[in-house]
Amino acid sequence: MQRRHFLQTTAAATVLPTLLGGMPIGAYGFSPELFELTGGAAETDRVLVLIELSGGNDGLNTIIPLDQYTNLLRARANVAIPENQALRLRGATGIHPAMVKVKNLFDNGQIGIVQNAGYPEANGSHFRSGEIWTTAADSNVTLNTGWGGRYLNNEYPGFPIGYPNAQAPHPLAITIGSVVSSVAQGPSMNMGMAIGGTSSFYNLLNGAIDAAPDTLAGHELTFIRQVVQQTQVYVTAIQQAAARAQNLSPLYPTAGENPLADQLKIVAQLVAGGLQTRVYVCSLGDFDTHGAQVAAGSTTTGAHAELLSQLSVALDAFQDDLRRLRVQDRVVGMTFSEFGRRIVSNSANGTDHGEAGPMIVFGTSVNPIIHGPNPTIPADTTFFDNLPMQIDFRSVYASILKDWFQVPQATINALLPSSVGQFPYVPVIRQGTVTGSTPAAELEVAEFSVFPNPAQDRATCTFECQGGHVQVVLRDVVGRQVRQVVDRVLPRGQCQVPVDVSGLKAGLYYCHVREGQRVSARSLSVL
Repeated sequence: MQRRHFLQTTAAATVLPTLLGGMPIGAYGFSPELFELTGGAAETDRVLVLIELSGGNDGLNTIIPLDQYTNLLRARANVAIPENQALRLRGATGIHPAMVKVKNLFDNGQIGIVQNAGYPEANGSHFRSGEIWTTAADSNVTLNTGWGGRYLNNEYPGFPIGYPNAQAPHPLAITIGSVVSSVAQGPSMNMGMAIGGTSSFYNLLNGAIDAAPDTLAGHELTFIRQVVQQTQVYVTAIQQAAARAQNLSPLYPTAGENPLADQLKIVAQLVAGGLQTRVYVCSLGDFDTHGAQVAAGSTTTGAHAELLSQLSVALDAFQDDLRRLRVQDRVVGMTFSEFGRRIVSNSANGTDHGEAGPMIVFGTSVNPIIHGPNPTIPADTTFFDNLPMQIDFRSVYASILKDWFQVPQATINALLPSSVGQFPYVPVIRQGTVTGSTPAAELEVAEFSVFPNPAQDRATCTFECQGGHVQVVLRDVVGRQVRQVVDRVLPRGQCQVPVDVSGLKAGLYYCHVREGQRVSARSLSVL
């Protein structure tokens, strides 16, 4: 190999494995446009953590529609979670019993659930659907760039030479794992750089290079390792951040037992250590459970239960660590998977590729509600039926950019181009947490539910009133008030308030109840 040819063809896009706490780390470089996109102009210290549940997570066994249980059991008797073993989140919505720690986080206001997230004209291919989620493209449009890469393409000539610099001392985004996320794919190369060494992260700190044989090939290998080391532009910043903070939570499993917990542990350490990185990408798999999704004779155990348990344990330890490190209000995150699974199970105790599925948002600043009603399971469901999309996943992306990073709407529209135009707003971030207009944590209204859901002409809002002035309003997905239901003093005890939805356009709404410092919202689908 000629060294000149090697530099021309590989240097800018090389994936360079590095280790921090035993985990490979890939870093994306700085871009002025992406810096501005993620709130850089405001010098925000807010962080977004993305967790990919690779393979296609079975949403119906994750977030369980208990009000549809008869038809659900008819459709997937060999994999369905027993109704009496599902953990009840709120109303008629349950969660897999392996996710007890997520259930506790939900009860403590640190988890939100987005029902039936997907996109129109869903694609059942792992590769193509995953590409759609990372490029945020319409399903009939192929984009060769990720949403980050479209901006990183405008990087200064010669990138990565000259970075980091005074304006961008730290990587903007980090993937923890062996593959750099295609979110940063540019027009001709992945703008993401991997930072690393194959044997020890600390080799990069002291300038050491792994020994190579004293042969022609060995000399070339030494040269390659030198090139690798010369491109480790963010190593010092990452190492310094890691040295400034130590994980404090005792809830992390032993290293190697839970790959997601190992990744999130590094995120917590780097955030607490002052690294200015805005976006972290982690992953957990394999959720492609065509067979043996559940153990024979015990549907609450098996491969899927183990994966959900790892997710639950990892999120619990991560949130606990952020709290102990006093950075919990700086971090929000969300899970995504390329698609859900079909309603009807197969004969191999598994499920096949489907369409929509739930997303989990987490953090002390998320809106701890269930966005959207439970999916409807028809009694005559066939093997080829899928859960239809209820909320476009790009609405969640757009809403996080808007409410968490304070990105202007025009920039969001440019980042997430679509034939459908601007995506509907989904309040996954609790209003006021970024601007400071509301308290960091509000008390929940007790025993709050809305039924029937979906509703056609009228629904009933029930809650436990403390006795005092109560406001009940109905808002649309962009936060506009469409109905004022109650604005008066109500007596102490259980209240049942009729909610007139007649004349409203079919779609998703939110019923908000406020009583003193107690504030809650529930989604309501109008037919």
